[in-house]
Amino acid sequence: MASLYFRHGVMGSGKSAALLQVVHNYTEKGMKCLLLQPVRGDKGERKVTSRIGIERPIDILVFEQTNIYDIIKEQMPTAVVVDEAQFLEPKQVEQLYFITKKLDIPVLAYGLRCDFQMKGFPGAARLLELADHIEELRTICKCGKKATQNLRLLNGIPIFEGAQIALDKQDNITYESVCGNCYLDLLEKYGGQ
Repeated sequence: MASLYFRHGVMGSGKSAALLQVVHNYTEKGMKCLLLQPVRGDKGERKVTSRIGIERPIDILVFEQTNIYDIIKEQMPTAVVVDEAQFLEPKQVEQLYFITKKLDIPVLAYGLRCDFQMKGFPGAARLLELADHIEELRTICKCGKKATQNLRLLNGIPIFEGAQIALDKQDNITYESVCGNCYLDLLEKYGGQ
């Protein structure tokens, strides 16, 4: 029986590079692998772009009302890979689970576990509940410790309030991966806590 995988990590942990390697492995063997991405997470203009410079076109853009199960049932690929999975609707995560169990197609979902305020995304929360396998991709903070949080910066200054979704490179917003200690130190310094 196929499995639903949730591979999560903070910004800059190599999720996109790992995802692109998985898609490459399937396609190099002549297997049909569909790459999906929710529209709200479309940071690469209809392609997944890794920070290390590799990229690949997205096969299917997933909108809020998209029924992923029906699309996959019609196309019957060997595997399904999802970028920016935290932006999926919870019902779409359930559809991914059904794909693995009813169609016996493995699904590998990559995304963030939580946002810049240390709050979960609804799609990520449902993945944590349903995934057969949960794996963390790791990176380090500037201080050398394991990065566990996503820090949002506006014009280079840490911010701790705002909408959950604000894509990087828009409105001078960038993100940095930091450890819990550095996050709390910056929250104390800039967040008024």
